[in-house]
Amino acid sequence: MDRTLWDVIVVGGGPAGASAALAAVRAAPGTRVLLMDKAHFPRDKACGDGIAPHALDELAALGVHHAADGYAPIRTLRLRTPAGAEVVATPRRDNHVIPRAVFDARLVEAAAHAGVEVRVGRLRSLRQGAREVDLNDGELRARAVVAADGANSTARRLLGVPGNPSGDLAVAVRGYAPAPPGRPEQVIAFVAEGWPAYAWSFAIGDGTANVGYGLLRRELLGGRAQLHDRLAALLPDQPADPSTLRAHHLPFSSARPFPGHHRVLLAGDAASLINPLTGEGIYYAVASGRRAGEAAATDPARYAPQLHALLGAHLRQTTVLSRAIRHPPLVDAAVRAAARHGGVFDDLVEIGLGAGRLRPSSAARVAAAYLRG
Repeated sequence: MDRTLWDVIVVGGGPAGASAALAAVRAAPGTRVLLMDKAHFPRDKACGDGIAPHALDELAALGVHHAADGYAPIRTLRLRTPAGAEVVATPRRDNHVIPRAVFDARLVEAAAHAGVEVRVGRLRSLRQGAREVDLNDGELRARAVVAADGANSTARRLLGVPGNPSGDLAVAVRGYAPAPPGRPEQVIAFVAEGWPAYAWSFAIGDGTANVGYGLLRRELLGGRAQLHDRLAALLPDQPADPSTLRAHHLPFSSARPFPGHHRVLLAGDAASLINPLTGEGIYYAVASGRRAGEAAATDPARYAPQLHALLGAHLRQTTVLSRAIRHPPLVDAAVRAAARHGGVFDDLVEIGLGAGRLRPSSAARVAAAYLRG
């Protein structure tokens, strides 16, 4: 039994967990931090692999400047709808596509280099006391715990926090396939069946692409076979390597729980921090993990207010918009407006990949496009 009283134990070694561990050791010199994950790194993770500049900004604040090394920026973003609306443009800042097997391992390595102890292990039990948290029937003890153990969070379940309802939970399948010829692009193609649903093809820049298909969990009537079949039908020119197909859940922020539970703080997917408009979660993971780690090392009560100050207004708007986009003509109007006005396109990128909001001028242009349509 480990008799160490850790200052912070982080459960989960993904972007949220690694960021939390890094933030904790930076927030208070001498902080004893344990990062625990059930897997050895590097390991694969089902994801679209899109890394927005907003996430890299957060990592730079934690001293990690090499997360995107070796991966060229993907400068073209293409959005299309079933009704034929399309916009192809260059975001103001570069996006990257980096396999999670590479990206996550780099962050865990950075945490270890900063003095974090990294172990392989599973969370089995969790009990909070007045001054500390016991994990795994007392085998581990900590003054604070950051629960960053993903969409199917064991820590969240042990806290008694319910999972997302099916209307605020998506399911997606991801694979790797040959990239289409020409300039590398990130393509998001909305599809009518199962709306709101979309297929994606994100070129990595090495001749391969991350491809996938996702929809609301309640719209999936079959199982993985249905996901695989739909992906193959939607991207017939990019057949995915069957060995790379993996399905995963995406708990949307439109049904997020309160993130602070005394000495246990939820971050990333465990806190349902997935953008309900795009399914993007890496920025939310790194941003929430950073603030959870800082609070865990100093004062856990700081976490919820800091997260609210960073994301509160943005999350409220994305929740409203996630209901609105269930009306397909509104998505057509938004894409048409983005094709005509660069400011609308920029706003859609910021709200879909970062913490931005739709400005009144952009909302007015989307409304005008809707009325014309």
